[in-house]
Amino acid sequence: MERPWTKHYSPTVPEDISFGDISSISDYVGRTFRNFDRLTAVSCMGASMTYGELSRAVNRFAAFLQNKIGIQKGDRIAIMLPNILQFPVAELAALKIGAVCVNTNPMYTPREMRHQFNDSGVKAIVIVDLFADKLEQIISETQIEHVIITSIGDQLPFWKGAILDKVMRFKKQIPKCSLKFWRFKSALSACDPSSLKPVDLGLDDLAVLQYTGGTTGVSKGAMLTHKNILANMLQIQAITSGPLQQGSETVLTALPLYHIFALSVNFLAFLADGQHIVLVPKPVPIINTVKLFRSFKITAMTGVNTLFNSLNNSNDFKELAPRTLKVVVAGGMALQDSVNKTFQSITGTPITEGFGLTEASPVTHVNPIGGNNPVGSIGLPLPSTYAKIVGEDGTSLPPGEVGELVIKGPQVMKGYWKKDDETARVLRDGWLWTGDIARMDERGYFFIVDRKKDMILVSGFNVYPNEVEEVLACHPMVLEAAVIGIPDKSSGEAVKAFVVPKDKNLTVEVLRAYCKENLTGYKCPRQFEFRDSLPKSSVGKILRRELRDGKL
Repeated sequence: MERPWTKHYSPTVPEDISFGDISSISDYVGRTFRNFDRLTAVSCMGASMTYGELSRAVNRFAAFLQNKIGIQKGDRIAIMLPNILQFPVAELAALKIGAVCVNTNPMYTPREMRHQFNDSGVKAIVIVDLFADKLEQIISETQIEHVIITSIGDQLPFWKGAILDKVMRFKKQIPKCSLKFWRFKSALSACDPSSLKPVDLGLDDLAVLQYTGGTTGVSKGAMLTHKNILANMLQIQAITSGPLQQGSETVLTALPLYHIFALSVNFLAFLADGQHIVLVPKPVPIINTVKLFRSFKITAMTGVNTLFNSLNNSNDFKELAPRTLKVVVAGGMALQDSVNKTFQSITGTPITEGFGLTEASPVTHVNPIGGNNPVGSIGLPLPSTYAKIVGEDGTSLPPGEVGELVIKGPQVMKGYWKKDDETARVLRDGWLWTGDIARMDERGYFFIVDRKKDMILVSGFNVYPNEVEEVLACHPMVLEAAVIGIPDKSSGEAVKAFVVPKDKNLTVEVLRAYCKENLTGYKCPRQFEFRDSLPKSSVGKILRRELRDGKL
C-alpha cells in the first residue's frame, strides 16, 4: 500500500521506526536513567526528582511489589493517582516486574471502580488517600488483595508534606478509612532494592490495560503490549526530534497521566527522551496552570481544545504571554481554528493538532510541527502507520471521499480484554476500524468529519456536530458550545446547541441569526440552551452523550 503522506514528512522524520534491540518499556526507560542520571526528570508542587532518584525509587517500589506482596508477571495492578510524583514511581515499578498497569481515574465512582477492577481482575491497587473511602465501599466485591495508600505530600520535603497533610485533615478533605493497607512511604523502604529479581520481558507481553472512556457504553479494557506503547513512544520522539533537543526540554503535563494521551506522550515518550516533566495535579482553576509558566521555562505541552480555550480566556495568561514554547500538541477532541489562532496570537506558537484513540496507544496522526498545515486537518499518519478511508462495504475510497477511518500499525492494540466479539468487530485483518468519519486529500492529510455515532440525520442530510460547534465557537460572545441531535417529527432529527456564554448579553436571537449567516438551513440549531458549563471527561473532552441523556 502506498503512503503518499511520507513525502510531506519533515526532513528529520523517518518513514518507519525501528525497535533495534529494545526489549520492553522498562529496558528503554532504563537506558535514559543511566544516560541522564543527574538531570531533573519530574517536578510537582515544588518538589523534584532527578533521573537517578526516580530510578532508585522505582527499584525500591518494584522490590516491594515483587518480594513483599508477591506481585508476579502478568498480575494486574491498579494505579489510581492524580498527577503527583508517586505516579511515575508506581507505574514504572509495576512495568519493571512485568505487572500489567490498570490506570484508573481517581474521580471514578465506586460503581465505576467495581466494574473496572472486576473486569480486569486487579490484585493490588495504589490509591491516593483522598479517595480511599470509595475503595472501601466496594473492595469486598473485588479480587483486590493488597492496598497501598499514598498522600499528596508523600513525595514532598518532610516539613512541607507534614504541613499539607495537617491542613487537608483539618479541612476534612481526607476521609476516614478503615482499610488494611500499606503506606506508600513505608513500601519504599520495606525491601532492599538488591533483592529485586530480573523479569524476562518481551515486546509482546501485556503492559497496560487502558480502559476506554465509556462514553459509548460499558468501558472496555484495551490490551496494550510493550510493543504497542514503545512504538508510539518512538513515533512521537521521531515527530518531535526536529524542534526538541534530547535532555533539554521542559514539558508541561496538565492532562492526567492515567489517560492514555498523557501517559504515552508526556510521560513515557518525553521521559525516555530525557526531558523534564512538570506535573499539574489540578489544572483548574486555570491560574494553577498559568502559574507554572511563571515558574518554569515551558518548551512543550499537550492539551485539549477546552484547556487551550481556558488559557486564551485567562487574563493572567494573556498578560504573561509566554514565548518559550516550541511544541504544542492538541488531541482528544477537535481543535477549533478560532482557539488555535488566539493561542498563537498570545504565545507566538501554533497548536499542532493530532489524532489518536485508546486502541492505538493512542496517537496515529499528527500534523508536521511548524508546517504550513491545512486548517482542520488531524495531519499525516505517523511513521510505520497505514491509514485509509473505506465505505460501508470496506472498499477503499479515493481522496476526497468521506467514509470510515481505518488504521494499521505497531501501536494498534492486541484486542479488548476478555471481549473477543468486540475485538473481532473493530480489528479486521490487522486494521483497526475507528468509528470516525473522515476523508483524505491528495497529499495524504486526513480530516475527521465526525464520530459515526454523533452524526445527526436531518431530513436525510448528514449534519456533523464538529462543524456546527466550530461556527458557534467563532462567535465572540460564546465561550463553549456542544451540539447533539434531538428527535423531530418532521425531519427525523433536529440540531440542538448547548452554549456557555462568554457575554451575559448573548441571546438566542443573536445566535440564531449568526448561524443562519454561516450554516445551511438544515445545519442550523433548532433549539438553543444556555449553560454555565458543559459536561466533560477527565481530560476536558465535552461529553455529548451526557447531554443527549439529559445529565448535568
